[in-house]
Amino acid sequence: MLIEEVLRNQDTLALLVIGTVGVFWIVAGTIGGVLKTNQRERSRREIAAYVAEGSMTPEQADRLMKARDT
Repeated sequence: MLIEEVLRNQDTLALLVIGTVGVFWIVAGTIGGVLKTNQRERSRREIAAYVAEGSMTPEQADRLMKARDT
């Protein structure tokens, strides 16, 4: 059986573990990037809404967005 063969061969097992960790790392990084971008855009929309309703000036919004990007 394939599982028994993989468990008997240490080189194959090591490559399988390293590959699994690598794939997990890439998927986690991608998800983290998507969540970060989503939150940034949500914040921009909220700031735009504050400016539209008049509770924040465009200058304040600009300073807030620039401070967040650094």
